[in-house]
Amino acid sequence: MRLEFDVVVVGAGHAGCEAAVASANMGVRTCLITMDMNKIAQMSCNPAVGGIAKGQIVREIDALGGKMGEVTDACTLQFRMLNRSKGPAVWSPRAQCDRGKFIWKWREVLDNTDNLRIWQDCVCELTTKLTDDGMRIVTGVKTIWGAEISAKCVIITAGTFLNGLMHIGRKKIEGGRIAEPAAKGLTESLVDCGIRQGRMKTGTPVRIDKRSVDFSLMERQDGEEGWYRFSYLDSQSSLPHSHPELQHLPCWLCMTNEKVHEILKSGLADSPLYNGQIQSIGPRYCPSIETKLHTFPDKDFHQLFLEPEGETSNEMYLNGFSSSLPMEIQIDALRQIPCLKNVEVYRPGYAIEYDYFDPTQLNHTLESKVVKNLFLAGQVNGTTGYEEAAGQGLIAGINASLSCKGKDPFILHRNEAYIGVLIDDLVTKGVDEPYRMFTSRAEYRILLRQDDADMRLTEKSYKIGLASQERYDRMITKREKIENIIRFTENFSIKATYINKDLEKIGTTPLERGCKLIDLLQRPGITINNMRQCIRTFDEFLQNELEMCSNNFTSEILEATEIRIKYQGYINREQMVADKMMRLENIKIEGKFDYPNMSQISIEARQKLATINPKTLAQASRIPGVSPSDINAMLVLLGR
Repeated sequence: MRLEFDVVVVGAGHAGCEAAVASANMGVRTCLITMDMNKIAQMSCNPAVGGIAKGQIVREIDALGGKMGEVTDACTLQFRMLNRSKGPAVWSPRAQCDRGKFIWKWREVLDNTDNLRIWQDCVCELTTKLTDDGMRIVTGVKTIWGAEISAKCVIITAGTFLNGLMHIGRKKIEGGRIAEPAAKGLTESLVDCGIRQGRMKTGTPVRIDKRSVDFSLMERQDGEEGWYRFSYLDSQSSLPHSHPELQHLPCWLCMTNEKVHEILKSGLADSPLYNGQIQSIGPRYCPSIETKLHTFPDKDFHQLFLEPEGETSNEMYLNGFSSSLPMEIQIDALRQIPCLKNVEVYRPGYAIEYDYFDPTQLNHTLESKVVKNLFLAGQVNGTTGYEEAAGQGLIAGINASLSCKGKDPFILHRNEAYIGVLIDDLVTKGVDEPYRMFTSRAEYRILLRQDDADMRLTEKSYKIGLASQERYDRMITKREKIENIIRFTENFSIKATYINKDLEKIGTTPLERGCKLIDLLQRPGITINNMRQCIRTFDEFLQNELEMCSNNFTSEILEATEIRIKYQGYINREQMVADKMMRLENIKIEGKFDYPNMSQISIEARQKLATINPKTLAQASRIPGVSPSDINAMLVLLGR
């Protein structure tokens, strides 16, 4: 056995799996180290992938050649497109998954990836050396079982395991996840290298036995049927084994009530969140039930969603009831909800504290500024969510591989991907609470839609050797089909007398004069599908154009085309704004200013700029505390 690798990935959660597969698929010898090979890519909390902005990240991961989308599609129990009532800029796919099958599908992917080894162990130390110029550089890792593994690059994706401490009421147990040990020593090793560390908190709800639930007293929520999925690939060819479609299952909705709240409040004295037992900060946008009571004291009820954990499992996840209250308080409160009056639980909810590292100490490649060839991704960077972790892991894996080959880094900008927004926010602004992605964080979200992630990213990934030929060819075909359909609509003329009867049936205003088909498709309520039913020539053209495409691919092409036609004006305007900002991205400032002695800018700006040391003027402009006048002063100084 050779314990010598190009890249070592520490931790096999969502970030670690994506990092390891990306690195190995780019041709470098990779080792993935995990404490438990049977819990790879474990969904520690909600057994779902996607959601608002998170769904866009998953589609970007897939467009780049990552695996999260494909694995999710193989394990989906329910699919929904969120925000349908709003514009396509914020449409967000979400899938409820089979937790157990998700783990084993990922394991199949890892086991069938060339250049990838799995090592079951726990890393306790980072090994480094000093270069001639005094820079610290990674040489490998050491494990609790005495293995010394050498590497050119190391990626830390340890999730919540670094000095993890779990809380249920006043009970505290060390661990990185329920029934799993914490990882000791690695934090201290990184701190010894000069990397700043902090503590964060997250939590998870009670797990319920569905046999004890009265579903007749709950509101049923079914998913969407149709072509929707995460992966742009239209086949199962890139996964190691074919898979049957799983049974589609509903989710269920119920409400808390005043009696529930009274019991929960009676336990607050024993809540680690309020008795001083937990000092670290939890996620603002996924609060515990006790935090909801404190934040919204006038609310008489809160929504709870009961979600399936697996196709054949009795275990269900109670979304909205995250808690670290004593277990008897949690159970007594639940039994005040009519549908849960006889509820039986598998385990109570709990909170967990863990170590993270200040992400402003990272470059946009996710490489440390302090230790060369050390990359960090996922919750260790202060984020929360499987999708945010997987996106970071993919970028870290790509850049570690490129570093081993001596090639230029791979960086996504804010106008290119939600992953670019995520990483730029982390390394530029830092975090003071677990970071979660939202569409509102992206200033160019009409450019970052879920329908066109492949158009934005697949070619970039193909050029660096990650995206497959199949994926690239499919993207080129899709682009050509969209352009051909748009060109047809721009050139095809319609007479008012020919179409007005059909427009009246659809419920839209008749034409006063003839127009091009594209002008008609830009109207609200007019779709490609209802126009093809009205215009035989258009229908025949589409049938010929899409003849060799599958039903799924056809639906995807038509939806993407329709979005392009209806929103082209908005897309063009936002692209102009993004292009202007890119001019500042091209102005390099690293090493050009002595920030502490710059009297032309504010004291706050000097301090922030010295800490972050931005690479470009655009990055400097996004640092909190750096004002537009500070940027103007820096532009003047650059001119001099």
